[in-house]
Amino acid sequence: MNGIYHKIGIRAGATDVVKALTTKTGLAGWWTKEVEGAFSGGSSAVGESIHFGFGHKANMEMKVREFAPERVLWECTSGPDDWIGSHIDFNLKASTAPDGAAMTIIHFRHQDWKNESDFTAHCSMKWATFLLSLRNLVEVGHGQPAPDDIKIDDMN
Repeated sequence: MNGIYHKIGIRAGATDVVKALTTKTGLAGWWTKEVEGAFSGGSSAVGESIHFGFGHKANMEMKVREFAPERVLWECTSGPDDWIGSHIDFNLKASTAPDGAAMTIIHFRHQDWKNESDFTAHCSMKWATFLLSLRNLVEVGHGQPAPDDIKIDDMN
């Protein structure tokens, strides 16, 4: 199966990282400002859908498949053809930075793509920039979500 894999460390506890991955304010602070969903109880819940808009480019819907202290898993139910049926997986693990500071490691996977293409390469790089945006949101208090994200190639 085709997919994307990244690893990033965030100097914060898993609770802060999970909040950025499961609340409307958190998601709008690092991925895209256009976020809609039920967010019952303040955060996304298993079985609920989250709608992400990227202006005129692409809109997608993710169904929350798992939400645990160490894992957030989505399934793409609408969006770009190659994304439909794919899974976006954030696995969190407590760790320690080289300087001794506490950190949360995210093992990120966007797997089960239908095809590998230039779009996969584009999305791999975009996911990397958005994961850096997530880190900045949690560590510094502000990310760089779309439409103010880093533009990387001829697809954005």
